[in-house]
Amino acid sequence: MSSTRFHFTGRAKTPFARELRGAVESYFATRGISPHANAAMVAKSLAMLGLLAVPYALVMSGAVSGLLALLACALMGGAIAGIGFGIGHDALHGAYATRPLWNRVLSFSFELIGANRSFWQLTHNRAHHSFTNVDGADLDLRVADPLVRLSPHSPRLAHHRAQHLYAWPLYALTTLNWVFVKDYQYLFAPRFRSQLGSQLGRTEIALLFAGKALHYGWSLVLPLALLDLPLGQILLGYLVMHLVAGTLLSVVFQLAHVIEDLPVVTPDERGAIAEEWWAHQLRTTSNFATRSRWLSWFTGGLNHQVEHHLFPRICSVHYPALAPIVAATARKHGLPYREHPTLGGAIASHYRRLKTLGTTNES
Repeated sequence: MSSTRFHFTGRAKTPFARELRGAVESYFATRGISPHANAAMVAKSLAMLGLLAVPYALVMSGAVSGLLALLACALMGGAIAGIGFGIGHDALHGAYATRPLWNRVLSFSFELIGANRSFWQLTHNRAHHSFTNVDGADLDLRVADPLVRLSPHSPRLAHHRAQHLYAWPLYALTTLNWVFVKDYQYLFAPRFRSQLGSQLGRTEIALLFAGKALHYGWSLVLPLALLDLPLGQILLGYLVMHLVAGTLLSVVFQLAHVIEDLPVVTPDERGAIAEEWWAHQLRTTSNFATRSRWLSWFTGGLNHQVEHHLFPRICSVHYPALAPIVAATARKHGLPYREHPTLGGAIASHYRRLKTLGTTNES
């Protein structure tokens, strides 16, 4: 179902929204800094690209083999996740660079890791960010149907009783699904095209296939052509790389919205959502482990999901500094500011939410 028919009925500029926007603008103005990427962000991006390139070079040169080669592939999987978190994601939100051209260039890092930037913009930027946890509009709530029930409004099937156990290995297949299945479904399958409510032009379709060829080329074709290794060993390395990347990417995104105490909102028959957008983001989004500098660095600030959803066009490197401003302003206006102090706590909450959705019809 297209998200274009949905809308919020609350005031567009509430006192909370005006005060928070003013406070955030003041933060950057008084310090004389840009809301886009800084030197630390650029250094991290280069580190993630290096984390992909160096293990790849070691494997392709034959400098490592056996278990060390598999470890190198696992590191490459971590780099794929890091590039998605910290380069492509910011660029596709227009948050990385001041100039749109540079954001567009950097967004092609998604093609490098096997995903498609255009479909991501449609499903993530437009549907998920505009209508977070809104049934029928946020496609992330139905992305795993019918294997995993992430919304109380999805049909509950018999196998969902065990989803809190089997969902985790399925999450590991996330990037493999992107690379080989999901983008093609969005392009060719009528059901998926109707969900998006928009399609790609000829240029973007050509770029989709070029991007897929780029990923297949460096990750599969060149190793198969140049490495004197059994086919099974090469495919095992490719699988390890994507299992690590898929696990990291999927778990981080699930912990922000599919946990306990976060509602799935049902619009009325006209697609109206009876609140204003800013309050809705606070009600349907949660942070986790924000005191972990390493996790904030690696995930591109996506453990600061509240700040990201309120200010998606501000580079993620600034979210830790903005978090106290957002929290204080929300509480001043009687609005929730949700977070799990630890990564383990957020994972446990997602586990319990999966179990509840698999065993009951309650929201």
